[in-house]
Amino acid sequence: MGISVESRRGRIALMVAHCAGMVDLVALSVWVGALIAHYGFDPQRAGGLPTLFLVGAVVASVTLAPRIHRVNGRRVATAGFAISAVAFWLTSGITVYAQLGALHLVAGLSAGAALSVTHGTIARSANPHRLFAIAGMALGVFAVAFLAGTPQLIAAQGGPALFKAFAGVMVVGAAASLLAFPGEGMAVTAQARPGPLPRVVWFGILGIACMTLVQAMIFGFLEGVGTHRGFDRSAINGVLIVLGLVNLLPALLAALLQKRLPPRKVLLAGPVVQCALAITIMVSTAFGPYAFAAALLAAVLIFTHTFAFGLLAHLDTSGRTLTGTPAMLMVGSAIGPFLGGTLVNAFGYESLAVATAVLAVAAVICFAQLPATMTRN
Repeated sequence: MGISVESRRGRIALMVAHCAGMVDLVALSVWVGALIAHYGFDPQRAGGLPTLFLVGAVVASVTLAPRIHRVNGRRVATAGFAISAVAFWLTSGITVYAQLGALHLVAGLSAGAALSVTHGTIARSANPHRLFAIAGMALGVFAVAFLAGTPQLIAAQGGPALFKAFAGVMVVGAAASLLAFPGEGMAVTAQARPGPLPRVVWFGILGIACMTLVQAMIFGFLEGVGTHRGFDRSAINGVLIVLGLVNLLPALLAALLQKRLPPRKVLLAGPVVQCALAITIMVSTAFGPYAFAAALLAAVLIFTHTFAFGLLAHLDTSGRTLTGTPAMLMVGSAIGPFLGGTLVNAFGYESLAVATAVLAVAAVICFAQLPATMTRN
């Protein structure tokens, strides 16, 4: 007998796998910052390495999404996180850019495959919105621990410590998947025959991709713009810790408000709020507004995406769309660090504010195409 997705063991494994697979959402600012400060790369080259990781995750997600009903989730998740752990450990021992890029790509492919089957399993649970919110709460706890300790570890031991930390996270993900990844109890759609994806689903996918592109562009250069403005390094690290604490709340709020807020209205508001925060971060010369906006930035995406996850699970009950969640999240994230670094090199940090406004308009247009009502579990 397999482990049920509704069991405590199964849920814990999915929470751990979600945290390991979504490490970029938590660590991107520290990641790019370490590559600039400790490896001497310019913003474009520094942003290019996480981009390769995220490109790998997108490719893996797109490849697996149509095949979710034919793969063994436990095996894919266990092997994916294990291979990613080895790739990151090897990364910690080299400094050649091409080799770093190749290992980032391998780590992204394997971690992306593991995350894809994780999200596909959550999507086929009895209440995808609630279970994804629970996984989001776990990600918030993980963010606090990671952002409280990793910057200090990097400061003490140098840039390679970041990749050793990533390797450790992936080892935990592999162990949890091996011991308890669920394979039964996907009650909603385990017997469903996949048909064509509803056309409206693609608007939801594109809208989330726009929001994650903004998140990656801004969050990836959170440390950089703070240093550029002359803010104290310890104060910036303090903002990252507060950001982790704030991220404990949005998934919990999304779970509590599932039956009280119409998903479409949440999705329409999300890009607007995100845009306001991003512009504040990139143009503020005072620490207070910068810190306030930075602390809330990731929370907006987490809250909005939880409602998007539940709505898309309702629109496509086969689970294929949400097996591709890493793709819709990371296609934006993959472009973000490199695009952000290119814009910063050419036009300065303020140019990211202009790019954010354009993407926010695109996201709102996409979300406006989604249905206004849905049947909730």
